[in-house]
Amino acid sequence: MTDPKNGKWIMGQTWNDLLFAHYPVETEKLRRLIPDCLRLDTYGGQAWVSVVPFEMSDIHFRGLAALKYRKRFSELNVRTYVTFNGKPGIYFFSLDANSPLAVQLANLSYALPYLHADMNVQKHGDTINFKSNRTDKRKPAGSFEGRYAPDGDPFQTTSGTLAWWLTERYALFTVKNNKILRGSIFHEPWTLQSAKASFTLNNVAESAGIELPQTPQLLHFVRKLNVRVWPPEQIGIFHKEKRSGT
Repeated sequence: MTDPKNGKWIMGQTWNDLLFAHYPVETEKLRRLIPDCLRLDTYGGQAWVSVVPFEMSDIHFRGLAALKYRKRFSELNVRTYVTFNGKPGIYFFSLDANSPLAVQLANLSYALPYLHADMNVQKHGDTINFKSNRTDKRKPAGSFEGRYAPDGDPFQTTSGTLAWWLTERYALFTVKNNKILRGSIFHEPWTLQSAKASFTLNNVAESAGIELPQTPQLLHFVRKLNVRVWPPEQIGIFHKEKRSGT
């Protein structure tokens, strides 16, 4: 894959020990939870929500060394899949993190719903024990506690498959002051592994008004991924009285 915007990225980061826990959800209920200017994307008519815990490291602005205040922090996000003017991307319901600076910067620049959380991540061999408890009072409480590990050989997805549809997306969409923003990223195609996981607590999606099935239908693990990030760009105006980008 060729990076089409090599000269414009502003930040690099590395995602580590990432779990995708994918859940099919009721389409009409989910549609009501996203801005009208975005179109809920479905696979074979089915909508999906993913809960994604991971750790982020090597965060640096272009031309500068990695941020020294903290070498690594944890993140837990809840996301679904949308399009705007036919372009596929991701819409985030929440992004919990234990980095005050990351929360502040993301809230200001992208209007992403980053939230403060206490987190603890421990690694025992291939198994990741991940705990998160939201402390941010701007949103309802949300907690996650579980363990996960890879469970199969690495592979890359095939275009058109569900795994490809869920993961190979290179844009996020947000709305800020009636402006529709797109944030673009670049990375090499995902190298996935099947995963095994057990959750003793997982109500972060519920805190956004989303009812998930008892167990995820699909699990993927990613050991490491290097990512480049572009600044947000305005791609439209959100008029609440009508739908656009559909």
